[in-house]
Amino acid sequence: MNTTIEIERLRSEIERHNELYYQQSAPKISDVEFDKLLERLKELEAEHPELVTPDSPTQRIGGKADSLKPFVHSVPLMSLDKSYDLDDLKEITERCERQADGRKLEYVAELKIDGLSVALHYENGYLIVGATRGDGVRGDDVTPNVKTIKKIPLKLKTDVSGPAEVRGEVFLSRSQFRRINEELEMQGEKTFANPRNCASGTLRMLDSAIVASRKLDMFPYDVLRGASKMFATHWENFEWLAANGFHVNPHRALCSNFDELAAFVAEMEPQRDALDYDIDGVVVKVNSTQLQQEFGATTKAPRWAIAYKYPARQTTTKLLDIQVQVGRTGALTPVAYLEPVLLAVTTVSRASLHNEYEIKRIYIKLGDTVEIEKSGEIIPQVLGVVASMRDGSEREYTFPTECPECGWDAIRPEGEAVRRCTNPDCPAKVKARIGYFASRKAMDIEGLGWVLIETLVDKGVERDGEPWKIRDVADIYELTVSDIANLERKGEKSAKKLIEQIEASKTRGLQRLLYGIDIRHVGERYAKILANHFRGIDRLAEASVEELDDIFEIGRSVAESVRDWFRDPKNIELVKRLKASGVKTETDNAGIDLNDERFAGKTFVLTGKLENYTRDEAAKLIEDRGGRVSSSVSKKTDYVVAGSDAGSKLTKAESLGVTVLSEKEFAEMIS
Repeated sequence: MNTTIEIERLRSEIERHNELYYQQSAPKISDVEFDKLLERLKELEAEHPELVTPDSPTQRIGGKADSLKPFVHSVPLMSLDKSYDLDDLKEITERCERQADGRKLEYVAELKIDGLSVALHYENGYLIVGATRGDGVRGDDVTPNVKTIKKIPLKLKTDVSGPAEVRGEVFLSRSQFRRINEELEMQGEKTFANPRNCASGTLRMLDSAIVASRKLDMFPYDVLRGASKMFATHWENFEWLAANGFHVNPHRALCSNFDELAAFVAEMEPQRDALDYDIDGVVVKVNSTQLQQEFGATTKAPRWAIAYKYPARQTTTKLLDIQVQVGRTGALTPVAYLEPVLLAVTTVSRASLHNEYEIKRIYIKLGDTVEIEKSGEIIPQVLGVVASMRDGSEREYTFPTECPECGWDAIRPEGEAVRRCTNPDCPAKVKARIGYFASRKAMDIEGLGWVLIETLVDKGVERDGEPWKIRDVADIYELTVSDIANLERKGEKSAKKLIEQIEASKTRGLQRLLYGIDIRHVGERYAKILANHFRGIDRLAEASVEELDDIFEIGRSVAESVRDWFRDPKNIELVKRLKASGVKTETDNAGIDLNDERFAGKTFVLTGKLENYTRDEAAKLIEDRGGRVSSSVSKKTDYVVAGSDAGSKLTKAESLGVTVLSEKEFAEMIS
């Protein structure tokens, strides 16, 4: 076959399958088959670089960038005024009706996606620039990253000459968010608080390969040609966008009056939790482009659009201070101290600011009025600054470049958002590692709480008239009843109880030990896989990178991290001391076949009520045999174990053709 023809055929076929998968949710081939098509295209384009085009599927993932370049928007991306009750919304529609002066007036109601705005610039149908909103005038050029978003076409499907600008909201689906956090948990890394923060940080990363793995999405909402709207009505935008290969949100309505708008608002509110993406309200826009121009805008927002926000999962308060905490990996995490405010039935006085980049991104100042929310109604976080409330008394905040605990340099590695303390013996690191080691998922030492850990590390216990301080987790096993009893507010009874807990922790097993000693990237899941595979810490310590990498689910980065940890003399000595203290370093599952093909490498989902197993028991049986338990059903799920009263997960499994096991069939598999 002629090379040019084969390349064109491959590109067409790949794009067709992309559309089937991402737009229609109706894949026709497996992931393996799709990857073969893409690899063949890459191979041909490598041999014939002169045939590579900007819209080729191979151009979606670029390399690493040194930094982000600024981008100035020729037409500012304005924010929207907000309305928090229907009376306000009604007043706005009445104002628009007065201004329309008897002319036909329609409104478009569309969901307010909780993401970040981007502008996509096309020239003669080809995507040339993708940029973040930034402050509305100046954003960041993130072209290589937006190209990784499969639902953004690299080339428009219709013939479009000259420039075209598509504006939309980039977001991360809830299902992808869960997947990313599950992977981070497996690696023992800090998870993201919510999908929006994850999407925001991801879109500004310097490595587009990582961006591609996160699987961002986008809903478009506007089209411009130069400084003007492309169509006479806003509704026409959606028809054009769909025709050109964009992922258009199906939840929208063309409304003639306030009553119809209110009906759409009411209809969507109970559905918001069932969607696979976060929304926080409904955006209402005048449909006529001509009327939009006539109504005009303030310096900050158009007068023809409003964001109706659903009842508060968010509120505002004053930022009093920012304090930096140091974690077990040395990561410096800023915490916002707030003027106490009631939110979702509880009083909030502190909230996470995540990292140094997040502070810069939202440009927060001490004394600012900030918008906060509870992610999942639990974790408070700062969303942004209410800049309009500034009065000039606010003070700039400078993120520290030295560790606030020990004074050593705090360095931010290239490509990372987190700054870390460089002192390996930083007291804050030591405390956090001991707390992590004693936590429930690790060695589960009840009674070894944070206050006691601080005392043991900072002040120590008195031995022969001298203070003896804990330096690492092995020192825990040298503590005695008298050590603890002599501490202020500690009696002999509580001291005995703690020492009993420390003694009991020696029997927790290899998996918990591997989790507790804090090998980078090795969280609960990877600790279990490594423990089941090697069954002893000495065998694991001797493993090569290649041997580790060959284990299902253990990738190269995890393999190298494990190898590096066991090559450090300090860690080898730590293991020796733990063994000498009587800590168990072997597994008890010698009778389990880890090569059982029915389980090894397979993904299971548990749903409904099981009669003979708890969820945790069933999950352990699967994982002990090399399987993986997931919380959601996808086309990559191998088995769904369905008990009584199985609900939507069973329905989805049946629709995707996933094998469904009854409890009896599951019991037969594990017998």
